[in-house]
Amino acid sequence: MVRFFSIRRLDRLFPILRLAPPLLFLAVFFFYPLLRILQVSFAADGDGPWAGIGAMARQPFFWRVLWFTTWQAAASTLLTLLIGLPLAYVFARYTFRGKGLLQALLTIPFVMPTVVVAAAFTALLGERGLVNQWMQSIGGLAEPPVQIMRTVWVILLAHAFYNVSVVVRTVGTFWANLNPRWDEAAAVLGAPPLRRLWEVTLPLLLPSILAASLLVFLFCFTSFGVVLILGGLQFATLEVEIYRQAVSLFNLPMAAFLSLVQMALTFVVMFFYTRTQARASRPLEARPAQTLAHAPRSTRDRWLVGGGMTIALLLLLSPLLALAWRSVTLGDEGFSLRFYQELALNRRQSAFFVAPVFAIRNSLLFASAAMLISLALGLLSAYQLAQPQRRITTLLDPLFLLPLGTSAVTLGFGYIVALGWMRTSLWLTPIAHTLIAFPFVVRTFLPALRSLDPRLRESAAVLGASPLRVWWEVDAPLLAPAALVSAVFAFTISLGEFGATLLISRPDFPTMPMVIYRALGQPGLLNYGQALAMSTLLMAVAAGAMLVIERFRIGEASEF
Repeated sequence: MVRFFSIRRLDRLFPILRLAPPLLFLAVFFFYPLLRILQVSFAADGDGPWAGIGAMARQPFFWRVLWFTTWQAAASTLLTLLIGLPLAYVFARYTFRGKGLLQALLTIPFVMPTVVVAAAFTALLGERGLVNQWMQSIGGLAEPPVQIMRTVWVILLAHAFYNVSVVVRTVGTFWANLNPRWDEAAAVLGAPPLRRLWEVTLPLLLPSILAASLLVFLFCFTSFGVVLILGGLQFATLEVEIYRQAVSLFNLPMAAFLSLVQMALTFVVMFFYTRTQARASRPLEARPAQTLAHAPRSTRDRWLVGGGMTIALLLLLSPLLALAWRSVTLGDEGFSLRFYQELALNRRQSAFFVAPVFAIRNSLLFASAAMLISLALGLLSAYQLAQPQRRITTLLDPLFLLPLGTSAVTLGFGYIVALGWMRTSLWLTPIAHTLIAFPFVVRTFLPALRSLDPRLRESAAVLGASPLRVWWEVDAPLLAPAALVSAVFAFTISLGEFGATLLISRPDFPTMPMVIYRALGQPGLLNYGQALAMSTLLMAVAAGAMLVIERFRIGEASEF
């Protein structure tokens, strides 16, 4: 009797013990820094706490920054949809050779660090980029003909490059499983193809398009590295202005006010996204995708597939290939690995406190630590969320997603304000990376956990297996691929994290993205070549990680 009571008591305590680590981590390293930002924003002065907020809100530069942040995010989202929707249709309705590989390549930019994307577009479209180099050699021009760097157009292109995979995956998955009989019924009634698309297909696709649009808008709204490196401070978004006010001007009240505004707006977007994403996850009368896709049959089909693949390859591969090519051909020496060799040196004219090669070691150490911590916290959280629907589960699901709606720069600024006692600690960087990677781990592992057949566990228990043995011999083998995908996702996100790292990392302990940013901001061929070489290495790691994720991903539907 006593033993039975102890087991029952342990069963009641286990969910609490399982939730304690992630909730404590969020309380200390997420909510407390945000509360400190609120405190700084509402710091009382002689006229009361609201007077300072009102004065900052009336400044013209605030409205200029807010307007630019909003319209560039909207324009980037529209451009991403214009490119992504035709590609989503091609992948949803056709089968062709190399489709799986191209889908994996299409997803690589999503995990690509922002500094690598900026370096890739510089290598392709910059004054010393491949496009200008080719056009000057063909036309005998003295000046580079393509001058879009430091303009809003290169920002929009980079955002589309970054986020087109979100549209293809979200809308394409929905489209691939959409029952075609609605379109067939409209065709029987005499509706032409364009009218069927407008009055039948698009209304059915609207939830998934809206969900993808909100997610892309959120990513572009909080964009930092792309805007800072490609556009500069003259195109400052809220994210860039928070960094400038906190680090360059040390105007903490203004930085806190901007963080507060950004958090409020991103949480509104996240609220609508979570509502529309649930509707977009289940198509009306879904059919297996394999039964709907077919090989191109007509000339029109072949033109659609060929055109879609050409757009995908030009948009996605040209910046990445330009980056790799320029890293070994920059300068007058022809093909050379000189700039890779220079990563092991710290010459006086370079922009680094230590040899850049040490940044590789630092990034690997930080990424490994962040991966282990986020994996442990994420798996505990996922196991709790996978329990039968309870009130606490309903509350925890959006709670664990909150860090995704908070910008990395805001998070880094919160650490400056709230965790000054850890300012010189090397642990602050992997902790920040963990908070950013944690939602990805939860949302990646949770679908696999929910797909487990409970009868397997019940059968093992009936045969006398203990709970620990059931987990080890039933759960662990089936969930190992999902755990591997989650770990790789967390490792890759940490490896390329830039916004928070730029605010909290120590100058003598730089990461790979910081080395790239410093080198791109310094004059001279040596610094630029080192930036391209380091970016190529980081790109190769991110691409390899994405291929691993696609190889072991469970199911087609995914939020990321």
